[in-house]
Amino acid sequence: MRIPIGGLLAASLAAAAPCVTGTRECQEKIALGPEGRYSIVYRSHPVETPNAEIERAMIVVHGAGRNADNYFASAMAGAFLAGETAKAMVIAPRLAANSGECRDALDAGEISWTCGSKNDWRGGGEAVGLSSVTTFDFIDTLIAKLARREVFPNLRHIVITGHSAGGQFVHRYAAAGRAEPGAGVAVHYIVANPSTYLYLDDQRLAAGTCSEKNGCTGRFLPYGEGRNCTTFNRWRNGLEERGGYAARVSDADLKAQLVSRDVTYLLGELDTLPKYGFDNTCPAMAQGPDRLARGITYWNYINKEHGARHKLVVISACGHNGRCMYTADAALPLLFPK
Repeated sequence: MRIPIGGLLAASLAAAAPCVTGTRECQEKIALGPEGRYSIVYRSHPVETPNAEIERAMIVVHGAGRNADNYFASAMAGAFLAGETAKAMVIAPRLAANSGECRDALDAGEISWTCGSKNDWRGGGEAVGLSSVTTFDFIDTLIAKLARREVFPNLRHIVITGHSAGGQFVHRYAAAGRAEPGAGVAVHYIVANPSTYLYLDDQRLAAGTCSEKNGCTGRFLPYGEGRNCTTFNRWRNGLEERGGYAARVSDADLKAQLVSRDVTYLLGELDTLPKYGFDNTCPAMAQGPDRLARGITYWNYINKEHGARHKLVVISACGHNGRCMYTADAALPLLFPK
């Protein structure tokens, strides 16, 4: 039920025009860890300003290029097409890094996230020099801010989505994240075109192929090449050797949370080429030959082998392109649920 607002409170909650460009004007600092440390988000409406118009929030996680400004623009394009720029808040966190293989320019006090390891920013990795804060804590903080009824009294849905490496991030967060139970609103996870998925055991598709309509022609069995590909079940492809945020969560909780949550796999029909950062390592190739095949196979695996009720949506005429995915007609009802 929508909460009525009147008098001076109505004036204080009056919605300003949305901020729509991936520029500093649309940035906001989110405090994390010790005083003075923060990460940046692009957002269409201020995170700290009361707004009774907001009914939906979409948190969109960028890919390996850490180009949050571009993903903010793509998500805003989707919000415009869905007619949701006033009632939906779009938030694009910037998981910037100036370590390992990443060399982003950071503002004074801005957190640098771990980059280039199995426990880096994609999987809930720790901040550089600040082990008490992880990228998954960043999302927990955003959910907690959105869940404040005194700020967003009519919020009903939070969508957490990511494309490519951002899709990897969101899939692992759907398993590990601990903020959902306290949010008080429906939380949805939309995993778009990642290179790999989090398997909950040592099973992989032994042979054959999987489809959306007919299931799999082969069976899921203990991975037969484990001796030659010894890392196939390590985090982020499996549960072994977790670090960061995920190390604080038990195997049982990771499995139970991922299976029970509202997860949709959003796949591009044409995302079949080994391009744009495609993971061709042996643990990734154990999941399938290309991103589309890996997604369809995993959807069959998690539902049939673990009893999940996850959804699969294949976007026609889209390849490995976040803007195509986030502006497609079939994606808009998922990104901006009623």
